Amino acid sequence: MECCCDKALVAVIMGSESDWETMHRAHSTLKEYAVPHCCRVLSAHRTPDLLAETIRAADEAGVEVFIAGAGLAAALPGTIASLTTKPVLGVPIQTGAYNGQDALLAMVQMPPGIPVGALTIGTAGATNAALLAISILANSRPEYRDKLQQYRDKQAARVAAIKLPCD
Repeated sequence: MECCCDKALVAVIMGSESDWETMHRAHSTLKEYAVPHCCRVLSAHRTPDLLAETIRAADEAGVEVFIAGAGLAAALPGTIASLTTKPVLGVPIQTGAYNGQDALLAMVQMPPGIPVGALTIGTAGATNAALLAISILANSRPEYRDKLQQYRDKQAARVAAIKLPCD
């Protein structure tokens, strides 16, 4: 199978098209850091064979980190983790009757042996998943480590410059 993630270091996978509203934050952050990545909609429930083929092909093509956005039962991150030994970062999508809390619990309650790193619910989780993926890549790529340090320095300077109106 030809992989849509050829030359990608990170694969951003989501369970449905509506998840893009959240997961585009991961895409934007990876793009800002110039991290080669791919984005794809695949479902653990509706396209299990295609999901397995795609994850295995991406794994062989050199993807080093998988980011998986899922809501409700949130089976996608665990399924991806069962198909690769690479890090899988789960992003709970804020949806359904429990606003993503059910997805978060599904991700953090993975059985021992098949870990999924679970981030916070929603767009903040998608952004942090991308930053964590970049941090993982930075272990062997100084250019990403330098960009992360610059980002953190800017954050610190912005907070340090805050002046409150103390009357």
